[in-house]
Amino acid sequence: MKLPLPLATAGAKLLTTIDPEQAHRLTIRALRTGFQPAVKPVTDKRLAIRVAGLNFPNPLGLAAGFDKNAEVADEVLALGFGFVEVGAVTPKPQPGNDRPRVFRLKDQNAVINRYGFNNDGLALITQRLQDRDRSGGIVGINLGANKTTEDKAADYVTGLQALEPHVDFATVNISSPNTPGLRTLQGRAPLEDLLARVLSARTGTLPVFLKIAPDLTDEDKADIAAVAKTSGIDGLIVSNTTITRPDGLDPDLAKEAGGLSGEPLFELSTAVLKDFAVALGGAVPLIGVGGVSSAKDAYAKILAGASLVQLYTAMVYEGPGLPTQILRGLVDYLQADGFTSVEDAVGKGI
Repeated sequence: MKLPLPLATAGAKLLTTIDPEQAHRLTIRALRTGFQPAVKPVTDKRLAIRVAGLNFPNPLGLAAGFDKNAEVADEVLALGFGFVEVGAVTPKPQPGNDRPRVFRLKDQNAVINRYGFNNDGLALITQRLQDRDRSGGIVGINLGANKTTEDKAADYVTGLQALEPHVDFATVNISSPNTPGLRTLQGRAPLEDLLARVLSARTGTLPVFLKIAPDLTDEDKADIAAVAKTSGIDGLIVSNTTITRPDGLDPDLAKEAGGLSGEPLFELSTAVLKDFAVALGGAVPLIGVGGVSSAKDAYAKILAGASLVQLYTAMVYEGPGLPTQILRGLVDYLQADGFTSVEDAVGKGI
């Protein structure tokens, strides 16, 4: 059932008045049962870009966390996204952290979450992706590790081996702040070991991306950049949510543990993106994430070095028309600056 976009947008905004997790479940259920916003995709050829051997119709993707259990990937692609990342998936199903675990900061268009990789587990998610008609568009999987696993690298290997035949790319997510010990894998030695094990587990040429945190020291950045150059990974996703709390947040909500996403993350994540663009010098493609809520934001990520851009939190507040709104705006920005393609604009703001 096609819903007029104004009605779908009004419904999305109404959902922000109820419990965040309930709103999320209702959204997934609506998409799964055929309630699809009537969106006209933006098909301008200037938006097409090739990254890691994949031909993206446009550079805008939906980040992991929305379609945690790979239930509505094609329905989301129909909103105009050039690609979708589902998950995160862990080998064993897990309920995640105790509730409440997600909090809206409406005045800042932001969210704090401490979900903790809640998902249906590898077997069920693999089956859903296996059953999908892959001609519908580019879908990747975000790989995580179970909370109780001691050898977390083994969980990433297990996930990749199961899902490699059924997805277009895989993301090694070692930057969620909500699984104890996960971010320690960003250190140079454990990161080298992790990526060597994951990449050697591939039977083909599936692109593998690495998703990192924004909360990094200069030494951390140098180590990650060095490993990214030598490991053979196909892309770096910059960045996950932040554990920092910028000024101006609701003081009561700011006390909640978890990762902050949305507009307050934009400045930090874009600065880190630019740092990696400089450090890598084009050796590894970059995917810019964090605080994108407009065409201006997406274009800023591209100018800072991102070949692809992802968002999620802004959809909570802006509704299903946001992807096409951003893509139309990107075309305008490219034209105004004399670029004939997205690729021509990548890194031109550094």
